Amino acid sequence: MSGRRTLAVARKEILHIARDPRSLAMALAMPLGLLLLFGYAVSLDVDRIPTLVYDADRTPQSRELIEAFHGSRYFEFHGYADGYRPIEERIDSAEILMGLVIPPDYTRKLLAGQAADVQVLLDGSDSNTAGIALGYVNAVLAAHSLNVRAEAQRRKLGREIKPPAEAQLRVWYNSELKSRNYIVPGLIAVILMIIASLLTSLTIAREWEMGTMEQVLSTPLRPAEMALGKMAAYFLIGAADTVTAIVAGVWFFDVPLRGSVLLLAASCGVFLVGALFWGIFISAAARSQLLAYQAGVISSFLPAFLLSGFIYAIENMPRPIQAVTHLVPARYFIEIGRGIFLKGVGLETFGLELALLCVFAVVVFFAATRKLKRKVA
Repeated sequence: MSGRRTLAVARKEILHIARDPRSLAMALAMPLGLLLLFGYAVSLDVDRIPTLVYDADRTPQSRELIEAFHGSRYFEFHGYADGYRPIEERIDSAEILMGLVIPPDYTRKLLAGQAADVQVLLDGSDSNTAGIALGYVNAVLAAHSLNVRAEAQRRKLGREIKPPAEAQLRVWYNSELKSRNYIVPGLIAVILMIIASLLTSLTIAREWEMGTMEQVLSTPLRPAEMALGKMAAYFLIGAADTVTAIVAGVWFFDVPLRGSVLLLAASCGVFLVGALFWGIFISAAARSQLLAYQAGVISSFLPAFLLSGFIYAIENMPRPIQAVTHLVPARYFIEIGRGIFLKGVGLETFGLELALLCVFAVVVFFAATRKLKRKVA
């Protein structure tokens, strides 16, 4: 294999990319656009839940309960209702997500030492959001119940009663529970797969459609040299996109980068090489730009978006789908990225994932070179 011929192919591809400034600008601007979209517009956080209150008791005790909800950052009050009808109408119109109903006998039961019921009406159209909101409600009610019980015992005994055990909660790695910190590291994998599916999956197919592949095949150029040369040209674009995504995530969205920058760069490089070779393999097999583009999107971008754990947790998927996710290289890269960004871990934690990415890159390289035969089929 000749390094000179490989560089010549890379130079040819770079000149071709430079002649199409609109495509180059789109490829370079795509990471920033996706980061802005997922960082600001798309959020998995469930807070500021629109809430309407129906207080049928109207006592100091019921107002204390309302204040417990009002003091939580997870609930946003939209006023008071005088019955069930306004709550139902505003839930139906999607103006609110939750209705809090305090029955007229709430204080009487509370002072009598009985179980004082509180009714919560939730819009279950989005089951995930409703489930998280219900968890917040239970947490607020549990904390308020403890305060009420402690206050009752203090009044009865004349002194403060401390609980025998008190839980001290500490959230590691993402203490503020921001979904942005979870999304941005995984978004790098999606960006790199987009580059592979939109750019390299068209490079060989374009040569076949334009009729220039016959000229290339008439030269002493070997398949491995062609694959490496074309990959190297688009590797520069992918590297620029990766740097843009990392810098924007750290500086614009305050995503912590606790691990090694060099290890992150090496992991990105290995994953990018494998993704680019996969695009070249598809392009060599399809010989049609339309077919290559469709195959690239279906086989690279969609699995990276849906089956890698980028947004949807793999643990919640059906067992057969979980088995399929082991064939998606983006899954391993996302685990590496989140480990470096949020946990600051190293090779001792994700060495196996990085090794699997290296195996993927090597296997796809040989598969691509085998497709690039020096003859016109």
